[in-house]
Amino acid sequence: MNQRQRKKLGRRLFVAALTGDTARVKEFLRAGADPEWSDSDGTTPLYVASVSGQAEIARMLLAAGALPNAESSGLGSEDTPLCAAACWGYTETVRELLAHGADPNLNEDHGTGWSPLMWAVHGSHSETAELLIEAGATPTESTAQHQPSRG
Repeated sequence: MNQRQRKKLGRRLFVAALTGDTARVKEFLRAGADPEWSDSDGTTPLYVASVSGQAEIARMLLAAGALPNAESSGLGSEDTPLCAAACWGYTETVRELLAHGADPNLNEDHGTGWSPLMWAVHGSHSETAELLIEAGATPTESTAQHQPSRG
């Protein structure tokens, strides 16, 4: 496959992930689309699937080789897939990312921003926060102050 065809498939994969079209994502991955392709801003299909809670699409991308800890760099999407999913409380997507090796302690913004746990706690997503802690996320003083009490 030549460079032009790879780029075209990458764009189509990205749009399919963005729109939540599971069948098309599967089709483009089978055709050889690169699961790590990013748009001109640096946003990856895994990021857009994660930020929109598309667990099945995230699973397919990860199985095809998308890197679970790769940070997107597009405007408004400058974080990791796990931070994106945790921010919105998409527990199933968080579970998929963790199952494929996402680091629960990897802070966004190249290590200088918030952790997935901080996002989950800040958004009052207690189920997501508990899943992250079970996966080894280390609570900080900031997250401990805002974490819902278990009762």
